[in-house]
Amino acid sequence: MVEGASDPLSLVTRLAGSGLFTDYVVYERPDHWIFAGGVAGEVILEAGVVRSRWADGPAEEDTWTGRPSAALEAALHAAPPRDWNAYGWIAFEFASDTPEGRLAHLVVPRTEVRIEEGRVLVTSADPGEAERVAALLSVPPAPASGTVPETAAGTLSGAPPVTPSPVDVRSGGDGYRSRVARAVAEIGAGLYQKVIVSRRVPVPFPVDVVATYACGRAANTPARSFLFDLDGFRSAGFSPEVLVSVDEGGTVTTQPLAGTRAFGRGESADSRTRRELQEDPKEIFEHAVSVRASQEELYRVCSPGTVRVTGFMTVKERGSVQHLGSSVSGELAPGRTGWDALDALFPGVTASGIPKAEALDAIARLEEPRGLYAGAVVAVSRDGALDAALVLRALYSENGRAWLRAGAGIVSGSTPEREYEETCEKLSSIAPYVVRA
Repeated sequence: MVEGASDPLSLVTRLAGSGLFTDYVVYERPDHWIFAGGVAGEVILEAGVVRSRWADGPAEEDTWTGRPSAALEAALHAAPPRDWNAYGWIAFEFASDTPEGRLAHLVVPRTEVRIEEGRVLVTSADPGEAERVAALLSVPPAPASGTVPETAAGTLSGAPPVTPSPVDVRSGGDGYRSRVARAVAEIGAGLYQKVIVSRRVPVPFPVDVVATYACGRAANTPARSFLFDLDGFRSAGFSPEVLVSVDEGGTVTTQPLAGTRAFGRGESADSRTRRELQEDPKEIFEHAVSVRASQEELYRVCSPGTVRVTGFMTVKERGSVQHLGSSVSGELAPGRTGWDALDALFPGVTASGIPKAEALDAIARLEEPRGLYAGAVVAVSRDGALDAALVLRALYSENGRAWLRAGAGIVSGSTPEREYEETCEKLSSIAPYVVRA
């Protein structure tokens, strides 16, 4: 038993900050944490081109057309290992008819650490690396002091405690309100029913992504969380929503969240906003149409009669906000795979809009390219299991720049000021916990 296994956040952040791995992915599901370190193989998807590399073999490059998920699936199933797990990310533009730039990056790790029910399992293609990882995990954490909880401090690896540098999210309001007003007008003209309009907030200083993840995770209640550094692109996030989860038996589930109010402002204020959320016609409509759209998407890939809704419109508390949430599930039809389910549901209806094609066109008009924002972090296995978290409430960092991003669902009853406030509420799940490098 590795000492400290009862504190998986401490263990995965210690590994991420150790310098043992230049590339890694951390992926958290309920009571189940993965640290995937190093690269035994990888697949990188760009517009029209898929590149793959396995072990010490040469890099391979092929062209692809049609569905990007089919190109990813084919490349991964050409992997030499008999059994593999792959982890990585998919950009929002994965769903674009005219994609540009990097669309996906998945790696099969050289070393994998699984933490579940207080147990730690280390597996590696490199025995020496496995020994170094086990030794690192066996070192007790240093005593905590300072301004943040022990599990959120730099003390995770024996470093001095850190203090977050909160990011001011109240910028760019006029431009955002103008774009919301334009979307409401387009909805009124009958172009679409709903669209998510987002805004980007630059972080004006270099960031410590690992420490930000530690601080933010200690203060959030995500459906999934993630941290990665792949080829110099880094992100840490606290996903409020499961985009798609497929088990090895073919059961597929999605958990749309739509309808938002602030949370964490005291018992009285939280109770009041909870009632507002449950009674507001605009929020109820936004959620109901999202659930209906998720059902229709699953009908395309599931056996007839198996699609069902459970926990309809229950309140989910996610960090600084609370949402209306439901679960939609079904059984994959014969011949269908988790990649088909991802195709049907991606991008998430709660991060794009309704109808989805028209909403994607509107987003292309109203915004700059999103990249990872509203895309997905993915865990997939050769046995057919696939789990994808919607990328929201995240910090992004690349080429010396860092930024945050949040959006709001615009429907006919939306007002620019309320939707701007909603983005501020969502950004408060990550902005107070950003740590300066």
